[in-house]
Amino acid sequence: MNDIRRTILWVIFGFSMVLLWDQWQLYNGHKATFFPKPEAAAPASAAAPAAVVSANGVPTATAITPASPGQVPSAAPTASATPREKIEVVTDVLKLSFDTEGGSLVRTEFSRHADFVDSKKPFVFLDQSANRVYMAQTGLIGGDFPTHKTPMKFSGERSLKDGQNELTFRFESEGTSGVKLIKTYTLQRGSYAIGVKHEAVNTGTAPVSPQLYLQLVRDGNKPEGESAFYSTFTGPAVYTEAKKYQKVEFSDIEKNKAEIDKSSPNGYVAMVQHYFATAWVLADGIQRENFVRKVDTNLYAVGMITPLSELAPGQSKTVNTQLFSGPQEEKVLEALAPGLDLVKDYGWLAMLSKPLYWLLDKLFSFIQNWGWSIVALVLLLKIAFYWLNAKAYSSMAKMKAINPKIMEMRERLKSDPQKMQQEMMRIYREEKVNPMGGCFPIMVQIPVFIALYWVLLSSVEMRNAPWVGWIHDLSAPDPYFILPVVMTLTTMLQTALNPAPPDPMQAKLMWIMPLVFSVMFFFFPSGLVLYWITNNILSIAQQWMINTRMGVPPQFNLPSFK
Repeated sequence: MNDIRRTILWVIFGFSMVLLWDQWQLYNGHKATFFPKPEAAAPASAAAPAAVVSANGVPTATAITPASPGQVPSAAPTASATPREKIEVVTDVLKLSFDTEGGSLVRTEFSRHADFVDSKKPFVFLDQSANRVYMAQTGLIGGDFPTHKTPMKFSGERSLKDGQNELTFRFESEGTSGVKLIKTYTLQRGSYAIGVKHEAVNTGTAPVSPQLYLQLVRDGNKPEGESAFYSTFTGPAVYTEAKKYQKVEFSDIEKNKAEIDKSSPNGYVAMVQHYFATAWVLADGIQRENFVRKVDTNLYAVGMITPLSELAPGQSKTVNTQLFSGPQEEKVLEALAPGLDLVKDYGWLAMLSKPLYWLLDKLFSFIQNWGWSIVALVLLLKIAFYWLNAKAYSSMAKMKAINPKIMEMRERLKSDPQKMQQEMMRIYREEKVNPMGGCFPIMVQIPVFIALYWVLLSSVEMRNAPWVGWIHDLSAPDPYFILPVVMTLTTMLQTALNPAPPDPMQAKLMWIMPLVFSVMFFFFPSGLVLYWITNNILSIAQQWMINTRMGVPPQFNLPSFK
């Protein structure tokens, strides 16, 4: 009976893991692996101005800040003699494209990160095209003031020269209802953080009280190149010190069910996806109203509004902000703003994942190879859990040693279940075997290894990082499926080392379940598969040693599947 219970528990555990996996995908705003939802509709085309920069593209102050009502800007751009054009700005790590309509950032390329689909091309993050809508916009509301649809004039440098560490340029609007907006962008060598200074100037004859809005607008589609076998969160996020990191699913915005901390004197707003993020950051102490909203069909915005003090004629007000658009490098994010590192989402295991990433990063600083750093980290974890594993494997070995005696007893007393149970308990007492002794020590370690799984899945450092030979990218599946095959073989060897259930059907399940589970790893990133292989090999070595010491050799007789 005990063997039956154990097998049933393993089956339930395996099925529960499948269900939990699907629920995790749904929680992160993506389709489930085994029961996927329909894909989102195609984004509103950026080629059609009405779809991308519609009247709804700017949040109304009445909807966000009832105490400071504003006006929705006109859908048509302000008349100007300045022709609309795209301005390209290049640094050592960024190639940016700005639209002179509003001085908005409409395209970013990362020269140090390759495209998911075509590795010969740089990765494009923000974009305004027929297939992707993702932009960073700012402007003024509270009157007929300059917005992200107001024509602006560009001035300044367009490329970072050799020996130059800083690049500055600006966009300046004409006076609209007596208010001029000047945006000054500052780029630093090697940095994905952009300083954006907003200066509102009252050029009219009456006092005005504008409000500055900062927003990120993007479609709700799944990022290109992301695997269907695993998924991370894609969508808006809001951070405040009061409520910390708050993710918002696109579906909740559609249903008007999004819940965020709307008023705060600190924090940031962001758009997050696998490996990369964009965020608007205001300095602490500046009161702001956070918002998420639907802009158009399959087009969403997250942003913040901050009031400017009343400007008398001739006065100006300056607000310094930061726009980050780049890879989720944990140490860089921590240095930019409090809580910004949380866009690298470890979920509920962050308290375990963060120290594991720290240790992995320290190992890399010595080894200088992310693949071997993964191997070293798993080795250290195995050493840390050595005695727990030893206890579990010793219990399994004892169970395996007495298995023939249990099977003989079951056959002899199969007509008397009650006596069979009593006899089984007697054998366990005499042999000093605890049937659950192999489970508890391993279960204690499960959260640690799940946390490590999310570290490896979330770390952008794995992108385009080689290991050995044919593995040129630890974030991509093995092109020749060598690692998944090795992982499957090691899993089967582990199964052979475990006590075999006496029931033939249970024995079949013990072999089938690892094989079914291994199929998923053919589509997982190489770094994750390497982690599992290392863990399997070290577990096999320790279990083999303990079994041999206890006189319990491994059995490789496969069950009949007829």
